[in-house]
Amino acid sequence: MFDQDDLLALSKNPLLAPLSARELETFASLLDQIAVNADNEIVSEGEDGDFMYFVLSGTARIVRKDTSLGSIRRGEHFGELALIGVRRRAATVTAEGVMRLARLSRGGYRTLAARFPVLATHFLQALVASLGDELVSMTDNVALLLGQRSAPRRTEVHAFVLDNPEAMTVRTGTPIGALLPRDLEGTPVVAALLDARPVSLSTTLLSDAQLGALTLEQWEGREALRRSAALVVLEAAHRVAPDVALQMGQSVTGARVVIAPESLAEAQREELRRAIEREARRLIADKVPFREEIWTVEEARAQFRRQRWEGASLLLSASRSASVTLVSCGDIQALAIGPALEDAGAVESLSLSPHPQGFLLEYGPSLLKSAPGGEAASRAAIEREAHSPRFQSPMSDDHASWLESMGVTSVGAFNDLCVRGEVSRLVRIAEGFHEKQIGLIADRIAARGDRVKVISIAGPSSSGKTTFIKRLSVQLEINGIRPVPISLDDYYVDREKSPREPETGAYDFESVEAIDLPLLHEHLRRLLAGEEVATARYDFLTGKSLRDRGPRLKMGAHDVLLLEGIHGLNPALTGDAIPSDVVFRVFIHPATTLPLDRLSTVPAADLRLLRRIVRDRHGRGYKASENIHRWSSVRRGEQRWIYPFKQNADAVFDSSLAYEPAVLKVFADRYLLEVPREDPAFATAYRLRRLVDQFVAIYPDHVPPTSIAREFIGGSGFEY
Repeated sequence: MFDQDDLLALSKNPLLAPLSARELETFASLLDQIAVNADNEIVSEGEDGDFMYFVLSGTARIVRKDTSLGSIRRGEHFGELALIGVRRRAATVTAEGVMRLARLSRGGYRTLAARFPVLATHFLQALVASLGDELVSMTDNVALLLGQRSAPRRTEVHAFVLDNPEAMTVRTGTPIGALLPRDLEGTPVVAALLDARPVSLSTTLLSDAQLGALTLEQWEGREALRRSAALVVLEAAHRVAPDVALQMGQSVTGARVVIAPESLAEAQREELRRAIEREARRLIADKVPFREEIWTVEEARAQFRRQRWEGASLLLSASRSASVTLVSCGDIQALAIGPALEDAGAVESLSLSPHPQGFLLEYGPSLLKSAPGGEAASRAAIEREAHSPRFQSPMSDDHASWLESMGVTSVGAFNDLCVRGEVSRLVRIAEGFHEKQIGLIADRIAARGDRVKVISIAGPSSSGKTTFIKRLSVQLEINGIRPVPISLDDYYVDREKSPREPETGAYDFESVEAIDLPLLHEHLRRLLAGEEVATARYDFLTGKSLRDRGPRLKMGAHDVLLLEGIHGLNPALTGDAIPSDVVFRVFIHPATTLPLDRLSTVPAADLRLLRRIVRDRHGRGYKASENIHRWSSVRRGEQRWIYPFKQNADAVFDSSLAYEPAVLKVFADRYLLEVPREDPAFATAYRLRRLVDQFVAIYPDHVPPTSIAREFIGGSGFEY
């Protein structure tokens, strides 16, 4: 029996309030009473249920898929869907303290309908009206959260799938993955193109769209797998060692560096590696889904602070948008910089091996096979990385150290420094650091005395070799050494004799076989013997080698030859023409970039591509799309002809400047916008635009005329 206080609580319920006192007593006679202790689950999400509950006293919290839906109190109800045939609970309800509840079973409702049909009808009408009000309220709230113009305006949309000219009519909200094939020509579809923008397969359609597929054959598809595998590792690390802060580093061919705290002892690091690998494989076996969610910026910043991802929180403090998309594979949230896979099972497999900076995340065989150069080249690169890290050197370590001393440990921290008006100080220190390092290299060369006769400088495209050589030449002359430059570009063979790429059949100008090595060797021997030599010149317009039309050179007692080209570290470049101990080899590339969060960092290759796009559009008239189309060929050449020889370098120069992306943004943003949506280069252009958008813009006025950055934005004090 219910006392008057209980009946008063029931009478305040919106479903029962319209009932008369007599009807309320009749309804109450069909209810059971139960008591629940604190922290007990009354109903559990996903379980079957037969009861609807009314709260007589106490409070409970409601949670659905780790999201708090609020609390329910005296006079309120829950579980009503059980009465209308929905047996599985949609949420978990847990008592926050001792509670007293009244409950109506499905059987009790059938008794009510049979014995008191008028009362049952009144109750059912109130229940349906309540559900309708909740639906309208939910729709309005979602519209407010998304923004009134973001709410879908149609129930159906048209999708043009792949190259099919016929539109497919589907319901608004259909996942893109449901409309694309699972594979193309035997290669799994891992992500999608939505109006040429890379997105996850879980992305839903809200308007008419052109859809395409991304597989591991495309860079953006491979990046989706790499990004997803890295997030699996971070989630696994959070589960087994939540207090250890891991940071994903740069990608190398077939793998990615995972930076671990230096404070970990070797035994601790090995134990952690094994634990993370086991947990990551468990996540893959369980096919834990990747979830992309739209958060308000303030919610996301709070979440990142809870995760102790301070760099990501700072980054969002400069965001223009009120919302941001986050991605997770469990508890850890990360910035959704690009598409993710559907679930961890699609990662296929991964492994962690020891690395000087922490671990090396090695991907599964599918990605290794699809990478430039194939599986053999990928495995060779991974083996080299273990003992000769591509992005680690004494200069890079010093670079990271002084950046940390300034507090510039992430893009967010850099933006914060700019907002505080300290960017001029950062520029001065960055440029002073470069000058000091160039001076140290010149001092090392001078310390060898007359033994150094050739300085060979190599690096991948857009590393800043030309400006570096100009500045090194100044420092060498301060040490009493006169550099005599020779460009390897003038020693190309006739174009029709150039080797071709096995993948595309196009001319492979990156190959060492594109150089007329016998002619170069002859000239080097004669120059070092003290002879005067008419060097070669290459006519790029006709594609012809002019073997003796270049400058006439003769070396003096204090002269050194300065060779510049991508093959500067390759022993085949000089062969047996000159002794190897008279050559000082320098490798130059941008190695130190800032992270966006612990999952994503600014890729060094993207920085070089941005440099190249800005330089060639700004100074040579080439469109951004042209450079993007060539980039895959350039990267293949680097993997084959440059990086395998980095370990031969006597010195490594890190040409990156922490502030540079903020300067490149001023130019790149417009140049990338010039890429039309129908161009295959659009996906990459879109990704690069999103990357530079993370930086606060810095105007070029801050950049000194001798900076390596000037090689790409113009206004250099050197003549090229």
